[in-house]
Amino acid sequence: MDKYEQILNDCKSRMNSSLNNFSDNLKKIRTGRANPSMLEGITIDYYGTETPLNQCCSITVEDSKTLSLTPWDKSLVQEVDKSIQKSDLGINPTVAGEVIRIIMPPLTEDSRRDLTKKAKAEAENARIAIRNIRRDSLASMKALEKDGELTEDDISDSEKDIQEITDDFSKQIDSTLESKEKDLLTI
Repeated sequence: MDKYEQILNDCKSRMNSSLNNFSDNLKKIRTGRANPSMLEGITIDYYGTETPLNQCCSITVEDSKTLSLTPWDKSLVQEVDKSIQKSDLGINPTVAGEVIRIIMPPLTEDSRRDLTKKAKAEAENARIAIRNIRRDSLASMKALEKDGELTEDDISDSEKDIQEITDDFSKQIDSTLESKEKDLLTI
């Protein structure tokens, strides 16, 4: 039964990673509020190396609609400005000396719907990943049965266990998505 437990633990671990990845992707979808995590996907050319903004700037929230970025190397101000403008976030930074400010424009009804669609697409990708992990785990259990390490009853139990794990993670995806949709659709 040791391999049985190992497969279940691996299944939970992989599904947890998928859930964390989904949560990280949702953080990048902006709501009407300023949040430093929305800049996580943006990198700049920092002396020949693609570097995330949070590793070359201090990022602070001035108020609910404004982010302030202060590059540690003052020569990077223009590079940071260009990188933010090139991103698909739909925001335009303002440079004031050595500080870059990002004022979040209010979301229109159409942009809210589009961002909600994007969040739903991320949720579906997470569900697909969860189902693929379930399939892999079941295949691993079947391989143990072929090797004579598990009985048919063990396989039946494993299918139930793996399905329970899958259902639990699917519910977590749904609740995380529901929370993000509320953030996006409330004015």
